[in-house]
Amino acid sequence: QVQLVESGGGLVQAGGSLRLSCAASGRTLSSYATMGWFRQAPGKERELVASISWNAGTTYYTDSVKGRFTISRDNAKKTLYLQMNSLKPEDTAVYYCNTRPSSLAWGQGTQVTVSS
Repeated sequence: QVQLVESGGGLVQAGGSLRLSCAASGRTLSSYATMGWFRQAPGKERELVASISWNAGTTYYTDSVKGRFTISRDNAKKTLYLQMNSLKPEDTAVYYCNTRPSSLAWGQGTQVTVSS
């Protein structure tokens, strides 16, 4: 079974940057899975933020983060990344990684808080 561990969150001022990481441990995660970053803000449903195909040839971003966030992956290290620039208060949420569509047990996520 694959366990997902997210890290890299924190408190940052609006306009700042953070880099999130998602490490997969346990049974080998197929290098062919499309992976995604999701987020859940208080009182809201979890939403897909970005995704990346197995060979990084195809990426997807939700409209609100286009031009600000960059998703990447290192299959050899079984790690997924999300570079977040020009952060806004509305980006405040708990961020999670999973396959797209989600098929693995959710990790604990990493909290991102953007102050105005």
